[in-house]
Amino acid sequence: MPNKQASNGENISNPEEQALKKRKIIKWVILLTIIAIFIVFIYFSCRPTSVAIDVTNITFSDNKMLITDQNNHVFTVNNYLNNTSSEIYYSANNKTAYIFYVATTEGKINFRVLDKDSINDGHYVFIGSMVPFKCEQTNTNLNNWYNSSISNHSFIPNESTPWWYYVLQFAPTIIFLILIFYMWKRMGSGGMGLGSGEESIFSMGKSQGKLVTSNVKFSDVAGINEEKEELIEIVDYLKQPAKYSAMGARTPKGVILYGPPGTGKTLLAKAVAGEAKVPFFQVSGSAFEDMLVGVGAKRVRDLFMKARKASPSIIFIDEIDSVASKRGKFDMSGGGGIADQTINQLLAEMDGFSTKTGVVVVAATNRIDTLDDAILRPGRFDRHIQVNLPDIKEREDILRIHSKNKNISSSVNFNDIARRTPGMSGAQLENVLNEATLLAVRFGKNVVGMKEIDEGIDRVIAGPAKKSRVMSEQEKRHIAVHEAGHAIVGLFTPGSDVVEKITIIPRGQAAGYTVSNPEKHEPVIQTKKELFNLVTELMGGRAAEEVQYGWDNISTGAANDLYRASSIVRSMVMQLGMTDVSMSQLIPSEGTNNPYQQKLYSDDTANKADAEVEKIIKERYANAKKIVSENKTELDLIVETLMILETIVKPQIDFIHKNKTLPPEAIKMKEENLKKLQEKKENIVNVNDTVVDLKNEQVKNEITIVKNSENSNFEKKTKKSSSKSKKNID
Repeated sequence: MPNKQASNGENISNPEEQALKKRKIIKWVILLTIIAIFIVFIYFSCRPTSVAIDVTNITFSDNKMLITDQNNHVFTVNNYLNNTSSEIYYSANNKTAYIFYVATTEGKINFRVLDKDSINDGHYVFIGSMVPFKCEQTNTNLNNWYNSSISNHSFIPNESTPWWYYVLQFAPTIIFLILIFYMWKRMGSGGMGLGSGEESIFSMGKSQGKLVTSNVKFSDVAGINEEKEELIEIVDYLKQPAKYSAMGARTPKGVILYGPPGTGKTLLAKAVAGEAKVPFFQVSGSAFEDMLVGVGAKRVRDLFMKARKASPSIIFIDEIDSVASKRGKFDMSGGGGIADQTINQLLAEMDGFSTKTGVVVVAATNRIDTLDDAILRPGRFDRHIQVNLPDIKEREDILRIHSKNKNISSSVNFNDIARRTPGMSGAQLENVLNEATLLAVRFGKNVVGMKEIDEGIDRVIAGPAKKSRVMSEQEKRHIAVHEAGHAIVGLFTPGSDVVEKITIIPRGQAAGYTVSNPEKHEPVIQTKKELFNLVTELMGGRAAEEVQYGWDNISTGAANDLYRASSIVRSMVMQLGMTDVSMSQLIPSEGTNNPYQQKLYSDDTANKADAEVEKIIKERYANAKKIVSENKTELDLIVETLMILETIVKPQIDFIHKNKTLPPEAIKMKEENLKKLQEKKENIVNVNDTVVDLKNEQVKNEITIVKNSENSNFEKKTKKSSSKSKKNID
């Protein structure tokens, strides 16, 4: 997190995430309940069913019951005493009717019968057809069946509709409902091109503010004691609002924190929330804007409504300049555009606060000059707190806080590190220690030493070293001359910054660089002489190149130096009134720059300013060239040391400046390099001698082979001649 201050053990819980989890659980409970209801419906739908008939006759044959319906269709019931049950259909006026469920060979049937005891003549009456069926007491089978059935009301399972039949029947409806649920969930979570989460089309008008609870304390914030004191009243008001109301006091309704990036504005706001123990609504200024008209204003209303419900609370708007910049800048008609609706709503909400609501607005921005004047007035943002870059003491405190969870060597001097990091924000200081810790782990060390911290500073300033970059020896020496020129001018210019480090190792876009820092602390204001000295030091690199190699061999390495020198001198002429050209500001140093605004100076004044800028730069360059020429011996020593060590620091620079000789480290490294070079030469000579010996041996072998071949040829010729002579004798 970019901050001027460090927080140790920061812990931020998010109640909105917990509420989101609860909502998800509720959704799943509802979905599972619907599924359970559907399963129960399927279960009861699949229960055995029966067909109602009108009975006209019942007969018995061989333990079988034959039932005839009104269509003269006969149903056969095997083991009728066990395959029949009944339940009361109705009972009224001393009459009882039963419904009989009978399992036949063709399926289950049911029919209704009026109890014979309810009829004077002792007949059974089938209710469906209202046909009386005569049966005397002697009909034992019918009586046994009847008495057995009405005493057994158990349900007889029988053939039923298969469960998959209902599943297939309702499958299209189920699939359709699942698709609707999926699409609804996707749209609600921002899928299908309708936004993401809070950007969903269904939550377009809702506030994007996140409710978080901060555990950061002021003790976790280093330095800026004055800024803390300004915020203590806010904390006390949020804890005890009644005390202020009773005294008739009104606490600031809004506090705006402004300053450079990385100085800890957001961390200060979290510390306020952590100390007050109140809900903390965090939102970015850009979260209010949307492509649709009126959405931004509605989100503002929704955010303030939530804050009032949770009061006492804090609304923190980060980068407020994206929503509260000056009105009318996009509307050429002057009548106010759509983009101004959001800020108008914000103005109305802040000015409409009651002093007893317990809601405080804290905002942060890097550019307070771009904000609308209406929002900066008392009654909205009453208190403006500037959070500047830390000074040397604050940097030391920040480094100590960030080092609490790191294994830093006891030999590390935090005051020295703070002195060597002027202009760094808290975020950069934290990054320095983090880079140093990562390097210590990379090198397999257990503690972080000064070597790793020094490399961490270089990494933050210029990036990682590019030692593998291919450069010729001539280019390397040219860079060394350029950087040594900066150092020489800095050493021999009274009142200049202290030269801390010179390196010719490439980093980022820089082929090399020289680090100069204030001796004690960075100045609050700078005099004309100090600015001239700074320009002279910037021109030292180009001056050294010309002195060493001539005007025709100067390089492109001075591009950044010339840019910075030109900016300083032009500011002196056009804004600071430090020359005879003009005492007025030709270019405003405050407010916004309008490219369409008419120039505040004439063409004649512009020509004079250009001439004055060129004159000052040439004078400073001539002065730098003079200093380098007068101290060329020391320049050559620094160049030679850089060619040997590649990087030299303040003790070595001071040794060269005082003793006019190479530092011990350079002499030792030079001797080691010469020794290695000598060993290489000896190895080359030995290799050459070996090659010569091998060649001589090879020549000897070739001579021996030739001699042997000549001897063998002579012997062959001798044998041939002797054989010929023998033949002639014969």
